[in-house]
Amino acid sequence: MENYSINLPSYSVGDNVYEKIEKICSPYGSKAVVIGGHKAINSAKELLISATKDTKVSIIDFVWYGGESCFENVDELANNESVQKADYLFAVGGGKALDTTKCLAVKINKPVFTFPTIASNCSPVTCVSIMYTKEGVFKQPFFFEKPPKHAFINTNLLCKSPSKYLWAGMGDTYAKYFESSVSSRGEDTLVHYHRLGVVISQMCLEPILKYGKKALEDNKNKVNSYEFEQTVLSIAITTGIASILLTAEHIIDYNTGLAHGIFYGLTSFPHIEENHIHGEVVGFGVLILLLVDKQYDMFKKMYDFNESVGLPTSIADVEIEEKDLPAVIAKTLEMPDADHNPYVVTEEMLVDAFDKLSNYNKTKTLLEG
Repeated sequence: MENYSINLPSYSVGDNVYEKIEKICSPYGSKAVVIGGHKAINSAKELLISATKDTKVSIIDFVWYGGESCFENVDELANNESVQKADYLFAVGGGKALDTTKCLAVKINKPVFTFPTIASNCSPVTCVSIMYTKEGVFKQPFFFEKPPKHAFINTNLLCKSPSKYLWAGMGDTYAKYFESSVSSRGEDTLVHYHRLGVVISQMCLEPILKYGKKALEDNKNKVNSYEFEQTVLSIAITTGIASILLTAEHIIDYNTGLAHGIFYGLTSFPHIEENHIHGEVVGFGVLILLLVDKQYDMFKKMYDFNESVGLPTSIADVEIEEKDLPAVIAKTLEMPDADHNPYVVTEEMLVDAFDKLSNYNKTKTLLEG
């Protein structure tokens, strides 16, 4: 039997969780530096200052993360005087700001606490930073052993953020279930943490289908409802826990799949990154995954869900034409995301899946088989 350790996230969720900052953070020191995006810092600044006033926690500075999750910005932040003086880091914002600060924390060996201001991904609790070049081209995942010390999920703040992030986050979240369940299918000897991650991933789908539409409406109306909270937890926490378990060996075999391969295939067209959000496009990729995998009933259910919340259901929704599909398919097949699959994904399978989707768009009839 192997000896291993799994480090799971610690988090607080609710409309007043910043009041817990002193109790949770002060054992690690007294001086915090806040690192994040300009908009994120502006949205959380007053709350953070108020929550730490007359406490054992002192915020010594607010620092811009640099605008991209890249090692160059990490190095620049490491040389920042306030960062060097701080006992720990407060990472504030979306995925790229959080990932930059998490990477920085590992590099300079300081604790990091996360304060997401949008609900689009699981970065607040994961043991990985997705790193890009300074120009914004994907570079690599940067894995580390432990998640942030604690994540403060302030739902009152999140419900005031643009609803497009929750909208796209739902697509990326339910993809976790489909990709992990397909990539692990038939493997009776899965280690405990991989099997646990696959089982937990079911909670990446069910609450989204149950609460997602209402949560999106509430987000648009800036209402902090039960449905909104449950959807945020699925996106930020459940997906993060599943990802930690599925990538415990720092491999992507069970943590990604064909839906993400489709996303990367589509990003060969610059307008995808410019005009669309990651989870939005991954949610579209799930439809192709389900058609390739012949999960026709589930395809219809996810198609209906996507349609009900405005997530993509056709190539036109991601601004792709029929003539572009050979390039998308070729690029998808180059991606490693579906390498660990119960069967080899072929060009013929993808062509057939796109044809079925096109026919369904026109007729709402699925030609099965």
